[in-house]
Amino acid sequence: MYDEDDYLMLSGIQHFAYCRRQWALIHIEQQWSENGKTAEGMIFHSTAHDSSKLEKRGDKITVRGLRIKSAMLGLSGTCDVVEFNRDEDGVAIAGFEGLWLPFPVEYKVGKPKEHNADLLQLCAQAMCLEEMLLCGISKGSLYYGKTHHRIDVDFTDDLREEVRAVSKEMHDYWLRGYTPKVKQNKGCNACSLKDICTPGLNKGLSVQAYLEEYIS
Repeated sequence: MYDEDDYLMLSGIQHFAYCRRQWALIHIEQQWSENGKTAEGMIFHSTAHDSSKLEKRGDKITVRGLRIKSAMLGLSGTCDVVEFNRDEDGVAIAGFEGLWLPFPVEYKVGKPKEHNADLLQLCAQAMCLEEMLLCGISKGSLYYGKTHHRIDVDFTDDLREEVRAVSKEMHDYWLRGYTPKVKQNKGCNACSLKDICTPGLNKGLSVQAYLEEYIS
C-alpha cells in the first residue's frame, strides 16, 4: 500500500514499459521536449479527456476524463473514456437506475504496436477502477487513431502480474532517483527526447574500459 504523496503518474507505465530511460528523463529528471507526434497526441487526447461530456445511450453511459487511483499500485491518473454498460455484476451510479459495469477505453494517436506497453497502461486503469469501485473488470479496449479501430484487451492474470511488477519497479527507480542507460534502437529516432537522451553516446567505452584498453 502506498500513501497518496507517493503516487506516480499512471500514464508513465506506458513510457516505462517502452523505455525505462525515457520514463526516468521525464518523471525523475523533469525533462521534456515536443515534436510533431507529441503535439498530435495532445490534440488527439483533448477531446477524449473532456470531462464535461457525459453521454447515455440505451444501456451504455460514457464518461470522459475520469480521475482514478490505486493505493495498491501507487498510481493515479485519468481514463480517456470509461463506458459503463448495464450489467447485473456492475456497480451503482448516482443519478442512474440499475447496475453498470465499467469498460475502460484508452485512445492512442498511432497504430497498434509490437510491444505491450499500451496493454499495461489500459490494464492498470482497470485495476484502479476495480479498487475504487469494488468490482471486477475482465476487459477493455484500445482505440488507435491511425486505423480508426478498437482492439479489445483481456485483463489476464499474467497481464495483471506484469502491471504490478512494472509499477513496483517504477517506484524503486523513483526512490533511487535512478536514470538507466539505454541500448539505441530504431525507435530512438522518433523519440522527442532523442537530443536530451543522446542514446548514441552509450555506444562509447566507459572510463574504466578506456583506461584498460589504452593504458594497459
